[in-house]
Amino acid sequence: MQDEYRTVARAGVHEIEINRSRFLCALAPAATEREAQDFVAAVRREHADATHNCWAYVIGADASVQKASDDGEPGGTAGVPMLQMLLRRDMRYVAAVVTRYYGGVKLGAGGLIRAYGGAVGEALDVLGTLTRRRFRLATVTVDHQRAGKVQNDLRATGREVRDVRYGEEVTIEIGLPDADVPAFRAWLADATAGTAGFELGGEAYGDA
Repeated sequence: MQDEYRTVARAGVHEIEINRSRFLCALAPAATEREAQDFVAAVRREHADATHNCWAYVIGADASVQKASDDGEPGGTAGVPMLQMLLRRDMRYVAAVVTRYYGGVKLGAGGLIRAYGGAVGEALDVLGTLTRRRFRLATVTVDHQRAGKVQNDLRATGREVRDVRYGEEVTIEIGLPDADVPAFRAWLADATAGTAGFELGGEAYGDA
């Protein structure tokens, strides 16, 4: 698994105008290829009267799924530069649709490439990006008497508390970088006088 990846901070639309053509770049996070396809379809429905709805998406922390479409623009002048911009910015789990309303002035192949790629780049700048880092999931089990202090200490030291469950004991799910596991085990044993349970789980991504 990749140690980290970047994605768009929020869904949104950014518009630019080039030689009277309007280019609206819609961006959205997409956890799966189906989500990306659904987003593309929704934008195409919203702008069914547009000249073109070109799109690109990258799914997977390792960019294992990469798709793009020129939607009627000359081959390689729209979807590919959009995809290249996403990859150049190390974007993952993101879908982009650039809707063009033709303004009567032809841009030529070079102009189209700059327009479509540029629309995506500007939209990323405006909407913002965030980094998600790989974490090891872990479960801490502690008695009720110590649970409150452990939770407070975890949050105070910047640990990601993902879930807390109350039963006979309190179960706290956290995310840890792999490199921090040995030091965390030692800290937990010290903080709870060796009474806490600690179990490593699988891997996931969280905000860095």
